[in-house]
Amino acid sequence: MSAVRTPAKHFTPLAIGAPEPYRQLPVRLERMVHFVPPHNEKIRARLADLIPRVDAVLGNLEDAIPADAKVAARHGFIAMAKAHDFGQTGLWTRINALNSPWGLDDILEIVPAVGAKLDVIMLPKVEGPWDIHYLDQLLAQLEAKHGLRKPILIHAILETAEGVKNVAAIAGASPRMHGMSLGPADLAASRGMKTTRVGGGHPAYGILADAGPVGSERAFFQQDLWHYTLARMVDACATYGIKAFYGPFGDFADGQACEAQFRNAFLHGCVGAWTLHPSQIDIAKRVFSLDPNEVAFARRIVEAMPDGTGAAMIDGKMQDDATWKQAKVILDLAKLVATKDPERKALYGM
Repeated sequence: MSAVRTPAKHFTPLAIGAPEPYRQLPVRLERMVHFVPPHNEKIRARLADLIPRVDAVLGNLEDAIPADAKVAARHGFIAMAKAHDFGQTGLWTRINALNSPWGLDDILEIVPAVGAKLDVIMLPKVEGPWDIHYLDQLLAQLEAKHGLRKPILIHAILETAEGVKNVAAIAGASPRMHGMSLGPADLAASRGMKTTRVGGGHPAYGILADAGPVGSERAFFQQDLWHYTLARMVDACATYGIKAFYGPFGDFADGQACEAQFRNAFLHGCVGAWTLHPSQIDIAKRVFSLDPNEVAFARRIVEAMPDGTGAAMIDGKMQDDATWKQAKVILDLAKLVATKDPERKALYGM
C-alpha cells in the first residue's frame, strides 16, 4: 500500500471549504527571513522601520524564547500582525515543536486571529512526512472554519538526524510545503557532533596537506561541517520545486564568516538565509540578490522571444521556451528586488 496520496488527490483541499493548494509557489523575494522576539515590546515598536528593509519578518515563538515568555510571545505576534501592513514583505512565524506544551495552542490561536495575513508557518524539528501531514490537515480545517482564502504554507526546519534521513519524503509531503531551512545547532546535538557553534565552520574540522620535508609545518585547511546535509536538503527541495534556505549564523560579531557561510549556501542553491541580528540583513541582501549580468541576459532572452515560443540564438547559444521560462522567473524576481532595493533597481536598469 502506498503512503503517498494519488496524483488526483494531491491537490485536493484537506477540508471542505479550505482554499485550493498552490500548484506552484508564489514568486516572492526571500533573501532573508528576519527573526524578531514578539514578546519584546521595544523591538515590536521598531517594526515599522524594519518591515521595508527585509523580505520576510518572522515572529519567533520557539528557541531563544524562555518558557515563561511563550504565551507572551504568541500574543505579541498576533498583536504585531494586526498592527502592521506588511505589503510585499512576508509574514512568517516559527511555532513551537509539535511535541511541546505550546505548539498546538500556537496554531489554534494564531490562525483564527491573523491567518489571513500569515504567509508561512515554520515548523521546527521535523522528523518525517507525518509531521507535515498533521499540520497540513489541521491548517486546512482552520482555514475552512475561519474562511481564509489563501493557503498558509509550511516551512520545515531540518535539525534532527531522523529528519535528514527522511528529507526527500518531507519535501514532497504536501503541496503546502514552502521550503526547508538547515538548523545546525539542534542537528549537531541530535547527531552528537562535538561543536557548540551555531552554524559556520569549526577550527578543528579540516584536513592536513601532504607531509613535506622533515620538520616542516603542514598546512591545515578548515572544511565545512554542513556540506553534506546542505547538499541533501537542496537536492530534495529542487526535486519537489520548493525553496532551500541556510538557517542561523550565531556569531554576530563575525560578519566576514557569516558572509562566507551565506555565500556557500547560495552557491549550493539556497535562495536565502535567516538573519538573527540587524547586522546580518545587508549581508544576506548582498549575497542572495540576483547578479545584474544575469538579469541583463534574461532580458535579452525575453526580448528575443516575446511570446515565449520558438527559438533564438544569443551569444552563440540556443534559447528556447524552457530557457524563456527561466528568464521570466529571473526578471520577475528582479522586479521584486527593484521594488525594495533602489540600488539594485538602478543596476538592473529598472
